[in-house]
Amino acid sequence: MNCRTRYRNLVYAFLALLLPATAFSQNGDDEKKTSIEVQGFIMSDMGYNFNSIDPDWFDVMRPTKLPSRKGEFGTSGNIWFSVRQTRFGISSNTPTKLGELKTLFNFDLMGFGVNKGQTTFHLINAWAQLGKFLIGQTASIFMDQDVFPVTLDYWGPMSRLYNFNIQVRYIPISNEKRRLYLAIERPGATADEGNDATSIALDKVKPYYRMPNLLAQYRQNFSWGYVQAAVLAKLMQWDDVSGNTATDLSGKAFGWGWTLSSVVPLGQRFRFKVQVVQGEGSESHIADAPADVVPEHNPSDPVQYIKGIPQPVWGFFTYLDMDWNSHWASSAGYSQETVSNGNLQAPDAFRKGQYASVNLRFMPWTNIMAGIEYQYGKRHNYQSAYSASASKLQFSVKVNFSAKTSL
Repeated sequence: MNCRTRYRNLVYAFLALLLPATAFSQNGDDEKKTSIEVQGFIMSDMGYNFNSIDPDWFDVMRPTKLPSRKGEFGTSGNIWFSVRQTRFGISSNTPTKLGELKTLFNFDLMGFGVNKGQTTFHLINAWAQLGKFLIGQTASIFMDQDVFPVTLDYWGPMSRLYNFNIQVRYIPISNEKRRLYLAIERPGATADEGNDATSIALDKVKPYYRMPNLLAQYRQNFSWGYVQAAVLAKLMQWDDVSGNTATDLSGKAFGWGWTLSSVVPLGQRFRFKVQVVQGEGSESHIADAPADVVPEHNPSDPVQYIKGIPQPVWGFFTYLDMDWNSHWASSAGYSQETVSNGNLQAPDAFRKGQYASVNLRFMPWTNIMAGIEYQYGKRHNYQSAYSASASKLQFSVKVNFSAKTSL
């Protein structure tokens, strides 16, 4: 036996401990076929913003993006059109000797980051799974996609967990009664520079990460529904590269979070959905939240007179999805989110937000949906007395498509 054969056998022996035993009980590769499915939908939205909102987020309801002061985004009242929810993807399933190899690649047109406000490519999923392992970009295991209410609004409840992240996932348990996911995910964070942003060289403070985010998720199914819990731990560090020996704004912060969610069917046509989240420095995992790290005075240290702290956050949402019959459905609910501000944050920094929506959807055929939705949002500031409210009407038409073939 040569070294290459010995090495290959050792690898197979190791994988046999981690992958399902059934992965090794299949026939030869020549009897297997790969199935490929093209899938997605065309979604066209139009609506009316009765109040002003950040123009980069004209077609969603985000309370953190409502004006922090009077007149910040101009005159109230604006009609808008959008196709940014449109999605396209390709998935595949390939039987192998090690189990089923699954892949998914899809994207929508919702601009984020430097592309905010634009209709442009936005990657959602790009992953491959073989047996108990998954690698690539997909929903963070801090999320629970099953608890998402059916909203026409892309963003949905502001305290909803929403983070598609690059990760390595291990699935030690997955059956009809329970599942357990463990993952390491790409680290990252956002920061609020506060009132001192113009007086000190915060542009010379650079973030770095020496360890991935650590996450775990557990779900237990019951006859009346399910309960899911997830936890998150992350280390955020930053370095002062200004070269100024009189001050040092370097630092680090530990972020953490936990969440509980549940979906409870109420008869055949109703589903009650609830999610609670709490943490510090975990805002980047929440759909609509401010910064992970915020500045505070540190008067006991004249060199590091400003420190960054992980911002505490908590929130919840409750929704009821209703299927009136085979053609008509609705969803209605409420969400709230609150953060604890650092004492160097601007008086008009975000402190608390509220979100509510109700819709009516019509499905004349299996692959077509048309609906109308009312959305409400409210923003409260840290110290200033100003608060902003917004109402929006949205009309949407969605056409699903899919085609499947085998190779």
